[in-house]
Amino acid sequence: MNRAQKLADLQSRIAQAEEGGGAARRERQHKEGKLSARERIDFLLDDGTFEETDKLVTHRATDFGMAEQKYYGDGFITGYGRIEGRLVYVFAQDFTVFGGSLSETNAAKIVKIMDLAAKMGAPLIGLNDSGGARIQEGVMSLAGYADIFLRNTLYSGVIPQISAIMGPCAGGAVYSPAITDFVLMVDKTSYMFITGPDVIKTVTHEEVTKDQLGGATTHNETSGVAHFLAHDDKECLSMVRELLSFLPSNNLDDPPRKPTADPADREDKALDSVVPEQSNQPYDIKDVIHAVIDDGYFFEVQEHFAKNMVVGLARLAGKPVGIVANNPAMLAGTLDINASVKGARFVRFCDCFNIPLVTFEDVPGFLPGLAQEYGGIIKHGAKLLYAFAEATVPKVTVITRKAYGGAYCVMASKHIRTDVNYAWPTAEIAVMGPEGAVDIVYKRELEAAKNGTPGSESRDAVRARKIDEFRDRFASPYVAAERGYVDAIIQPRETRKKLIQALAMLETKRDKNPPKKHGNIPL
Repeated sequence: MNRAQKLADLQSRIAQAEEGGGAARRERQHKEGKLSARERIDFLLDDGTFEETDKLVTHRATDFGMAEQKYYGDGFITGYGRIEGRLVYVFAQDFTVFGGSLSETNAAKIVKIMDLAAKMGAPLIGLNDSGGARIQEGVMSLAGYADIFLRNTLYSGVIPQISAIMGPCAGGAVYSPAITDFVLMVDKTSYMFITGPDVIKTVTHEEVTKDQLGGATTHNETSGVAHFLAHDDKECLSMVRELLSFLPSNNLDDPPRKPTADPADREDKALDSVVPEQSNQPYDIKDVIHAVIDDGYFFEVQEHFAKNMVVGLARLAGKPVGIVANNPAMLAGTLDINASVKGARFVRFCDCFNIPLVTFEDVPGFLPGLAQEYGGIIKHGAKLLYAFAEATVPKVTVITRKAYGGAYCVMASKHIRTDVNYAWPTAEIAVMGPEGAVDIVYKRELEAAKNGTPGSESRDAVRARKIDEFRDRFASPYVAAERGYVDAIIQPRETRKKLIQALAMLETKRDKNPPKKHGNIPL
């Protein structure tokens, strides 16, 4: 074979690799509303930046007629490229080749780029669309999954890991995305589950569809497995790009800054009246968040799950921050199991990647009830407490209204190493709400009023007066300010300015936890 023939042979092999499972199978993907694996990578990355690795890899299986069925790339596309000029590593499962199933050889392709991503300190993005382990390879395929799981774990907190579920993801395959930092799903075309509907019907006699069992809506609203819900492949990939714009490339870098024309000292008079006069009236904490952050732009995480807790990414003076907030518009802003786990996971992510935490607090306590206690609210609530206490990034808290009981302590209070704590004049900081507290601490006076002589002050009048007294004497934010538990009582309209000033002051913060292998978070 001469030189020209060798060059032609190379081009032929490259063309075969790029053809994947063929035009007919790609067209089937398109009819299902899905992009092909290569189209996804091209859309995700900056134009012309993708460099493919292991393009000519083939499987080594010989059983079940596999020796006669070989495709270059073996159903996985791996490599690196740029997003907004920053290096990222990516793999995409090609459903047109053996259903995107995992083999010994394509698992090795993924492992190779995972190791490269960790060495180079660059994010790793997985585009999942696979039928699972390649049955024809048996334990070798399972070993490939375990090799991937190990690296997901070892590199957790070292580089951002993002999983986009853009088709099926079942069985053991779901555990790699579950370990990664963020999971995105596409409505109607993606699903995740351990066991499929047929197995469930056989074992438990329950009938359920794939979408009901593990669709994008299920995992965004009910299970909390997924963090983002997209309506098609392009929206999903755009969300990955947007998410990365807030994140550093690794745990040693600072998050990327973005210029903003939004004045740092901008005030919003509407904040002075956002908290209702009556403390039992709801309001949407997102109105506060949007009014304070740069250009009102909030990239919410897990928007559809545990809506009494709001978490997400935003910028203040161009610098990324993680927002954690109770939302009085949902379940009165109480902390329940789902909200606690949602908040804890997000807080720990931000702490891993040097993203300062801003907490907006309006919490009447933990959600009471048999289901919560039996479900382990003590253990799950402790996760949020642990996460905030463990975090060493800059932490700033704003108490807008209620901060009651143990929930006050948990929500980034001064006592668990929060750097700057502000309170609005509407803040109420106490062991419990005045209404409940009065029934306990003034029990005798209320009983006497109930049995009082005609013409004396009624029990309801005494109770109302005692509630006002208790609120002024014990629940006032000035009591906490006198003790130094809040650093300042601020005008709500000044919140943006105060947050930016505090974060600027904290920019060189250095803090660390006692030396240890790792803590034992209450799982």
